[in-house]
Amino acid sequence: MWQLRSRTVLNFYRHAHTPSVNTVALGFTDSLRQNAPHFYQGERQMKGTVHYETRDNIALLTIDNPPVNPLSSGVRQGLDDGINAALSDDNIKAIVLTGAGRAFIAGADISEFGGKAEGPSLHDCLNTMDASSKPIVAAINGTAFGGGLEVALCCHYRVIAPSAPVGLPEVKLGLLPGAGGTQRLPRLIGAAKALDFMISGDPIPGPQAKALGIVDEVVEGDIVDGAIAYARDLIANGSPIRRIRDEETVVAADRGNDDLFDNARKNAARKMRKRFAPEMIVQCVEAAVNLGDFDAGIKVEQECFGKCLKHPQRESLIHMFFAEREVAKIPDVPRDTATQEITSAAVIGCGTMGGGIAMCFLNVGIPVTSLEMNQEALDRGIGVIKRNYDIQVQRGRMTAEQVDQRMALLTGTTDFADLGQADVIIEAIYENIDVKVETFGKMDAVAKPGAILASNTSALDIDKMAEATKRPDSVIGLHFFSPANVMRLLEIVRGAKTSNETIASSMKLGRTLNKIAVLSGNAPGFIGNRMLGGYTRQAGEIILQGATPYQVDNALLQFGMPMGPFQMNDLVGLDLGWRARKLSGMKPEDVPITARVADKLCEMDRYGQKTSRGFYIYPEGSRAGQPDPEVVSIVEETSAELGIARREIDDDEVLKRCLYPLINEGARILEDGIAIRPCDIDIVYINGYGFPEVTGGPMFWADQQGLDNILADIKRFGEEYGGPNWEPAPLLERLVADGKTFASLQG
Repeated sequence: MWQLRSRTVLNFYRHAHTPSVNTVALGFTDSLRQNAPHFYQGERQMKGTVHYETRDNIALLTIDNPPVNPLSSGVRQGLDDGINAALSDDNIKAIVLTGAGRAFIAGADISEFGGKAEGPSLHDCLNTMDASSKPIVAAINGTAFGGGLEVALCCHYRVIAPSAPVGLPEVKLGLLPGAGGTQRLPRLIGAAKALDFMISGDPIPGPQAKALGIVDEVVEGDIVDGAIAYARDLIANGSPIRRIRDEETVVAADRGNDDLFDNARKNAARKMRKRFAPEMIVQCVEAAVNLGDFDAGIKVEQECFGKCLKHPQRESLIHMFFAEREVAKIPDVPRDTATQEITSAAVIGCGTMGGGIAMCFLNVGIPVTSLEMNQEALDRGIGVIKRNYDIQVQRGRMTAEQVDQRMALLTGTTDFADLGQADVIIEAIYENIDVKVETFGKMDAVAKPGAILASNTSALDIDKMAEATKRPDSVIGLHFFSPANVMRLLEIVRGAKTSNETIASSMKLGRTLNKIAVLSGNAPGFIGNRMLGGYTRQAGEIILQGATPYQVDNALLQFGMPMGPFQMNDLVGLDLGWRARKLSGMKPEDVPITARVADKLCEMDRYGQKTSRGFYIYPEGSRAGQPDPEVVSIVEETSAELGIARREIDDDEVLKRCLYPLINEGARILEDGIAIRPCDIDIVYINGYGFPEVTGGPMFWADQQGLDNILADIKRFGEEYGGPNWEPAPLLERLVADGKTFASLQG
């Protein structure tokens, strides 16, 4: 065995040992240095290695560039040298390429992009492989993402281990496969499948890659031995060298099919809201199909890749990529803090939230005991869980067998004593602090020592609940977002006496449940709902001053929100706030002016989607609301009753008045220590409230707009309208005075 070595630069990813970090892009180091200095780790020199050995008449090239074998300059040089060495050896009849460790190639070495790379470029290296006169077999032993999969597509044949994931996730970073992936993959599996694969960016395991046509065989057992055996069969059978670039049959069948690309654009617009990269991917695949010339398609790919590199979305998505990893770090909780293994759970309440929370545990194989106050409510709640799973079967996302397996893990009860052996007990009852305090007393009485006692409250005081127990160190907030079995965010709320062990165990539980867990301090509304108040309040004021609910919603939809505030009100139910105000004995004249219109609608039995009428009209069987002139009249009447002169309000003012209170309150939350970092707020708002991901979240977006500009508008709105939303947060004022940004607070 001999080794081919060259200097290289190590991929900078913080969690590169975890394949899911997607070391995929051809590069954005310069962007990280300029736009995310708080995340950038720096560079260190090391050697990239490709081992070369022969097994009879087979040359085996093994990439060894730990921890995930990125395509650094040394690896590229080693591959180029190794292939040329095999080609010059008359005894060698075929070449097998594999990776050392758990990765085949987890992506291109993005840390080299933007600088002067040593050795051959990735395209040069791929061209050498493509042109090889001896067949090359990729033995995909582990992760093959981005540039790694593109290398495999340059090989003439591909075999894969069953557990090895493959994917082209560049789109998640605002990029596209830039090493021929957009040209080779359609030629291999067809344009429609290739588009779905690249636009989703989701990885798939070996067997699925085989079914899709990306690889030729799935190898059980030793992948290298299997690949060598496969290569020997190729030699024995006189199999031709199969270059994907030369394949035209598959794409020729799609030529002239404009509907295919129109549908891809529509699906991308629906699933990847306002993202730039999907359109570039569609254009590249169109070129692969319609140009009928591989090199011409490569030119289009490079042009589109360059456009992605220059687009501001790339910076935002890079920020989010690292932010998701940053929020897992709790500065005052040591990384080696002991954690409790959660092997069983109990959920109090089997309504919408309780049932959804139970499903979160069932989905990952953790048994759940669900408690309700009576058998009728319990049966109804379990029935809803079963129906939700049955819907997934109907949509082809689950099998009936999988549903049976999950339902077998669910036990219903009406007796608190049955919760005693659970590792975590979560109350998911209605938002009443007195009832929750009473419930925590009951939880404490039956829970085993060491069990975590959690509340799903969205706003109430965790410390008050903890006071009802003899173990306040084990009490924590686990705020799931509705629908709990779908939404990715888990807001974890620490109390004054919550132990490090409980915090660490809860953060780990979030990962187990496939959630993005963000730690919050204990304050009314925590992070997300505390910020939301100003957003909805301003929307209510704006319609009284001259805009319609439909203009407000549309302005925010165009910004990228999944729904506007009035659409959201209709979805949640206008009657919830109305009934609470009536039960409290609030006099009509004491109702906040921003709730007056909603209360009038409720008096007309217009509660929102549940009654098919609210701010919008909902045709039978539809959740797509239609504007109603009657609501506009009610808004105008309410303005007149309050003595508010209506005026024309443009969309720019709508956006600023709805979004800037989020920024201002976010600054207060940071100053109060409720959120650890600005990116924690970004993660909460993107994953819990639908803030558009392409903006990087509210605090990152604020930096891009200029904090000085935002502060000036906040002061202007304060002079015009007054109110707590327009009192500048001291932190915001200090940052502007010092010429700093929220990013400067990341640490």
